[in-house]
Amino acid sequence: MILLTGATGFVGSALTQHLQQQGHTLTAAVRRVTDSLPSSVQQTPIGDLLPDTDWTPALHNVDAIIHLAARVHIMHDTATDSLTEFRRTNTAATLNLAQQAAAAGVRRLIYLSSIKVNGEHTAPGQPFVASTSLSHHTFPPPSSSGKGAGGEGLSDPYGQSKQEAEQGLREIAQQTGLEVVIIRPPLVYGAGVKANFHNMMHWLHKGIPLPLGNIHNQRSLVALPNLIDLITTCIDHPAAANQTFLVSDGEDLSTTELLQRLSHALGKPARLLPIPQSWLETALTLVGKRAIAQRLCGNLQVDISKTRDLLGWTPPVSVDAALRQTVQAYLQSQR
Repeated sequence: MILLTGATGFVGSALTQHLQQQGHTLTAAVRRVTDSLPSSVQQTPIGDLLPDTDWTPALHNVDAIIHLAARVHIMHDTATDSLTEFRRTNTAATLNLAQQAAAAGVRRLIYLSSIKVNGEHTAPGQPFVASTSLSHHTFPPPSSSGKGAGGEGLSDPYGQSKQEAEQGLREIAQQTGLEVVIIRPPLVYGAGVKANFHNMMHWLHKGIPLPLGNIHNQRSLVALPNLIDLITTCIDHPAAANQTFLVSDGEDLSTTELLQRLSHALGKPARLLPIPQSWLETALTLVGKRAIAQRLCGNLQVDISKTRDLLGWTPPVSVDAALRQTVQAYLQSQR
């Protein structure tokens, strides 16, 4: 029996369908029973994800847990102490689940973390590896606003709460024998993707000119089917126990190349203006959009050689195939 948290989310919904197709027996821990999950999925209401949530009803006969539920980035966060709120859900509530799982005899817990545990950007030709994390950096701690001393820092509250959860999970694994598997994805895209990726498809589909035709960065992404395949691989793979894995499509793209390939998938011309990258970065920084400049122009590469070598895993879906699937879902949603 697999217990899944976050089953109604972007990753969770697709993972639920995949696990059922693979013949796994699945129960979804939900805040309350919902119609958004297939009727064939057993639902166990556990209320909110809190540091003192009682998981007893959900842990009966569970062999493995896939923990996706989390407090994610909120564009206009109204919390007076953002770091405390992230820690409450992403750290304390996660460790509470792990402790109760270990006591109930659960064999393995797969934790979906974030590449933000490694940081926000990489130097050219120096991708992140699984052994590096925020704990190895000496950046100032984030303030309650979610920004370090320099504004948008590597150690934002979300990344810090995920890193602290990872550390606590490793300690629980050592103390109890619960097998912990940690997966750190970069940006995930696929059918139903929202936020900035969805906006990019919308702008390209509408033929809106974008000043992004001369960006020479390199960024790792992961398609939803590839992430799901890795999660599924880690359920039973003996070499996955107590390991941390980075995941990507295995092909890094510049922002310009990503937009060009998205346009091709859409069947639309890419109206990308060749504005010099330095001009774009300066302009965005001057108007207080330094974080956006970093995401559009900066590097963020991950090295998945450990994932490949230890698990014998290869991303099953190519970038272009994944972009076509993403675009098809977007176009259907526009009809």
